[in-house]
Order: sequence, then structure tokens, then C-alpha cells
Amino acid sequence: MGSGSQIHYKQNRLKQLRAFCHAARTGSVSAAAEKIFLSQPTVSLQIQALEREFSTVLFERRGPKIKLTPEGDLLFQMAEPLVEGMDKLHEAFATQCGRVDRGVLNVAAGESTILYILPDPVRAFVDQYPGIELKMHNVTGRDGLAMLRADEVDLAVGSMMDVPDDITYRPFVTYQPTLITPMDHPLAGRESVTLEEIAPYGLILPPRHLSTWRMVDLVFKQHSLAYRVTLEAGGWEVIKKYVELGLGISIVTDVCLTGDENLSRIPLSQYFPKRSYGIVQRRGKFLSPQTKCFIKTLDRAFADRIVEPQPQTVGDVEEWEDAFLG
Repeated sequence: MGSGSQIHYKQNRLKQLRAFCHAARTGSVSAAAEKIFLSQPTVSLQIQALEREFSTVLFERRGPKIKLTPEGDLLFQMAEPLVEGMDKLHEAFATQCGRVDRGVLNVAAGESTILYILPDPVRAFVDQYPGIELKMHNVTGRDGLAMLRADEVDLAVGSMMDVPDDITYRPFVTYQPTLITPMDHPLAGRESVTLEEIAPYGLILPPRHLSTWRMVDLVFKQHSLAYRVTLEAGGWEVIKKYVELGLGISIVTDVCLTGDENLSRIPLSQYFPKRSYGIVQRRGKFLSPQTKCFIKTLDRAFADRIVEPQPQTVGDVEEWEDAFLG
């Protein structure tokens, strides 16, 4: 094989590996073809060429869906960083030269995270890197994780109670469970309260299917106490407003408390778990220069906050998806 043929062959190998990696991520040849703007037969031929080269079968084919064989999974783990590294080579080179001045960064987060945690870091990031287009995706936990797995976002920021095997989670800040009451409430101004003292008063809680309600229910049941929910409201801002109006009391995570509210706050860490918020990524994901800069900005913004380990709970998928939402 001449030198020209070798160069052509190596160029083809990158295309083949790129097609293979997209097919592995999506579980579909047609979806991979759409992602990299090729025809479905072309992607199939590129994957077949790899299988011939490595003398192995990379996918089990079951109708329209495909699944990696053990050999295919091994090649995917080896090839994915190479393909992503080549695709991001220009941006990585610019970064090493000190020029992270363009590109796009996609970040997924739940509403609470966007409202209470990200404003200052986002402002600092935009000020430092005005040429980078930052796209914030306000999504639920289920959609955020789906976007991570499909590489539609570079990272997510949120709270996770249980971390799936294909996801990494690094917390950078911890918040406390807190009882909030109107300023004229009988419990207002107390340094501490017991569950028995809280139980007689009507609670305002987020919707029943979210993790906050389930946590409150679990803790009261563990202490053999009955409780009353007088109002169900979506969003911490709504709950704070209704507590201010005297319609009930609530148990919140103090991430939502700015100090400007007309509310009395009493810590409840002796009963309820603290909640960490952190960086959520697909395991093995190549970190673009823009992603690294955003992570550094987050770490700087919360450098003075102590991150306490959050107990991992064994729960179903819904549990950690709901936690991510908040």
C-alpha cells in the first residue's frame, strides 16, 4: 500500500469510528446517519468495514435497534475519546493558546438550579467569555439525563440522590433542610423545633409525585406522626409567597431562601437529609474547552462553601430524576 493509500485509509478510519460511535450512542444506524449528515447505507458500510478490519461483530442487530456486543463495547470505550478529541481539536488548540473566545456550550438544569444557583456563575462566565454562546436548557430530570446521554448538552447542573452507572456526579455545594413560617406564627423565631411541634400545623408542599413530598412523608412515618398538607403548590417561589400570606408552613431546601423573604427560618437538619448540587455528566464524555471553563467558573463561585457528602439512596429511576429537577 503506497503512502497516499495509507493517508486515505486513515482518513476513512476516523469517519468509520465516528459513524460507529454515533450508532453506539443512539442505538440506531438511521439516527446516527441523521446526526452526522450521511445516508443510512453509508453508515452501515462504514461499520461493516470496521468489523472486517477487527475481524469481529460490533453490534447485535434486532430489527431497527442495534446493541453493542462485548467487543463493540470495548471498541466504543477506546474510540469515543479519540473521535471526540479529533472533533474538538480546533477548540482544544485554541484553549491551549489561551483563546477560549468562541464556540457553544449547552447546559441543562432544573428550574430551581437556574433560579437560585446559576445566576452568579453564569454572569461571571458570560463576562469572562463573551464570545462563547451559552445555551441554558430548563428541563426536568428525565429530559436532562436523556439530553446528556444523547450528547445534546455538554453537562447538567442539579441534585442527584442516586447516580446511574453511566453518569458521573460531583457536588460543589450543599444546602440545608429548613422549616419556613410566617413571621407571626407560633413557631417563628425558634432556634429549633421538633416534628411533634410541626405536626399540628398545615403544610404547603410541592406536588405529591416529587421527592420533597415523599421525603416528608417518610420522615413523619418513621417517627409515627400524622401530618396535614393543606396546600399543594408547584415551585419554591409560589410556596414561599403562600407561607408569607399565612396559608401554612413548609419544609424547603434553603437554596431557595435569599434572606429577603418575610419569613422565619428554622433548620431541620436533625430530621431531613441535606441536599447537594453538583455537576452531572455522561461518564467518559470528552470535556470541551468551553465545558472546562464553565466547570472552573462554578468551582470558583462556590469555593468557600463546604460540600458535605450526601447519602446515596437506593431508589427507582423516578427518585433521582425528581431530585435532579429541584
